[in-house]
Amino acid sequence: MFKIGDYVTRKKHNNDIIFKIVEIKNNIVFLKGVDVRLLANADVNDLSICKYCKKKEKYDLKRELDTNKYFYIPGKVLHIDTDEEYMNRCEEYYNSQKIRYFAYHFNVKDFEKNIIDLIEKNSPDIVVITGHDAYYKNENKYLNSNYYIKTVKKIRQKYKSHDNLIIIAGACQSDYEGLMLSGATFASSPTHSNIHALDPAIIAVDLSFSNSDKKIDIEKILNDTNYGSKGFGGIIISGIMKYGFPRKEEH
Repeated sequence: MFKIGDYVTRKKHNNDIIFKIVEIKNNIVFLKGVDVRLLANADVNDLSICKYCKKKEKYDLKRELDTNKYFYIPGKVLHIDTDEEYMNRCEEYYNSQKIRYFAYHFNVKDFEKNIIDLIEKNSPDIVVITGHDAYYKNENKYLNSNYYIKTVKKIRQKYKSHDNLIIIAGACQSDYEGLMLSGATFASSPTHSNIHALDPAIIAVDLSFSNSDKKIDIEKILNDTNYGSKGFGGIIISGIMKYGFPRKEEH
C-alpha cells in the first residue's frame, strides 16, 4: 500500500519522472515532481514504488571575476516559491554562487497580494515567481498559470521596465505566451515541457552576473538550464551587474 512521502513513477508514462506522494484520496494519488516542477495525479494501480536517494549536489561557480583589479555588484534576487523543498534547493544554489537573495514560500493564491510588499522591502533587481504547474491538453487549461500571470501583471503596474526589474515566472508546462504578454522577462514553457527545480534560479544567477554594459547572451543563458529553450524563453535585455575600479586593497 502506498503512503504519503513515498517516491513513485507512473507506468503509463514509462516511469519517466520520479514523484513524491503528497496526498491520497480513495484510489487517486496526488503527486509532486522530485526534480521537475510538476503536479500530477494518477490511479493507484498506475504507480510503481521507486528508490530515490538525494545526492549532495555540486555546483561550479558560474562566473570567474577579476577580483585583483575590479569590484563587482551582481544583481540581487527575490525568489518566491510555492514549495519549501524546491525553495531550499534554490537557496543552496544561490549560496554556492555567492548571490544576494531573499527567499519566501507561499500558497500560489497568495503570490499576488504579497509581491509588492516584498519588492519594496527587499529592493531586488530580479524577481523569481515559481512553484508548480501543469497543462491539461484535452481541456486547454493550466493548473496555476493564471496565478503567476496575475502576479506578473501586479508587478508591471508599478515596475514597468524590464531594465529596472527583471521577472522570471512559471513552472512546468506553464502558459508561456500569457506570462510573456503579462510582462515577464523570462517565462516557461514555450513547448509545454517540464522544467527542472533549479532552472528559474539558474537563469536568475546568470542574469545577476551579466554585465550592465552589454546585452545578455540569451541563448547561452537558456542553454545553461536543464531543458534549454524548450523549457524557458525570454527577451534580450541589458545585464545588471555593475563593476568598477579600483578594488579596495586588502590589509
